[in-house]
Amino acid sequence: MDTNVLVSALTSASGASREVLRRCLRRECEPVIGHKLFLEIEDALGRKELFATCPLSATQRNRLFAAFASVCTWTKIYYLWRPNLRDEGDNHVLELAVAAGAGVIVTHNVRDFVGSDLRFPGVRVLRPAEFLKEMR
Repeated sequence: MDTNVLVSALTSASGASREVLRRCLRRECEPVIGHKLFLEIEDALGRKELFATCPLSATQRNRLFAAFASVCTWTKIYYLWRPNLRDEGDNHVLELAVAAGAGVIVTHNVRDFVGSDLRFPGVRVLRPAEFLKEMR
């Protein structure tokens, strides 16, 4: 699950991102996390402007992140593939998915994962609503 899905889940009272987070917390799906993604989420949670409409306080958001992290499989990345995605900041998400053997990356930025120099046919990139549809 990409950072933007978690941010969306916290800022929107309903919607697919919130449901994906709920399913992760209920262990209905198996999210993975690595060092870079952890730091990226932690950084995003500290940005007040992102959460101006969020009903949760910073402390509550951090507790929710801790709950999310507790259901994630921690994955170390030993080999950097550098797929050269459109957004350099997304390379680590694809590398994490490959290292973890994840079949899906859930993100709102699907376009940023198209056109990689390297292809990983075992990893699909889906929006939250598409992911939920496939889970049914």
